[in-house]
Parts: sequence; C-alpha cells; structure tokens
Amino acid sequence: MPISTAAVGKVYGPRVYVVGREKIREYAAAVGETDPLYADVDAARAAGYADLVAPPMFAVVYSLPAVAPGMFDPDVGIDVGRMVHGGQAFSWGAPVVAGDEVTTTLSVKDVSERGGMGFYVFGTESRNQHTEHVAMGTWTLIVRGG
Repeated sequence: MPISTAAVGKVYGPRVYVVGREKIREYAAAVGETDPLYADVDAARAAGYADLVAPPMFAVVYSLPAVAPGMFDPDVGIDVGRMVHGGQAFSWGAPVVAGDEVTTTLSVKDVSERGGMGFYVFGTESRNQHTEHVAMGTWTLIVRGG
C-alpha cells in the first residue's frame, strides 16, 4: 500500500493528564529511580517543590494518551500490526509535580518511505496548568513492509 503524506501537519488533542503521587512513585520504582524527590513528599518540599517530582521520562506517561489518536487515524494510515517503535526523544521545561494537570497536543511532523518501510514522525507538546512548557517529544514509528 502506498504511503500518503496527506496527514502531515494534522493536529490532535488536547489531552489532559492529572499527575498523581502514586503514579510518580510507581513509575520511579519501575524504572529504578531512587531519588527521594520521586517518592518522599517531605524531601520534595524541602527541595522547594510543591509535591513529588516526576522523573523526566515520566513524559511518556502523560503524553502517550495524546499519541494514540494519531496512530489509529485512518488519514495517517499506520498498519499497527506491522508497526515497531523507532524511537523517541524529549526536551524538558518546567518540572512536573504531583497535582499538575498536563495538557498535550500531537501533530504529524513527517511521513516518508525508505527501504520499503513507512516512517511516521509525531511531535507532542505538553504544558502544565500554568501554560508552562514541560516537555516536547518526537515519536518515530516504523511500519515494516509487506
């Protein structure tokens, strides 16, 4: 099936994710983060934060729900049965803390074909309830050829 670039520039969202203390603790434990800022409210507050701080890669947790609509949009045309994770990269702004409401939008940045495979590049932009930039992500999905 030929790859269409018609969806490039399409924007999805916004999706809002409310950051919870237990999600931060669970994520930190799952990835082996041991900094007390991620698990101990008193330590986080003593360091000047309002609540527990989310590890930087927690960005995946609050931004992934915004990625799904683009992945499954027929206009984009991803065959999820042949899809593999190509990569992701983030840049961060303000720290995310428990209680933040993070709003993420998604856009289709690029669609291309190389070596018989489709490359789909999405961008996410996440902001907290104060409209401060907290993360920007680039998500690359590859669809293997048939």
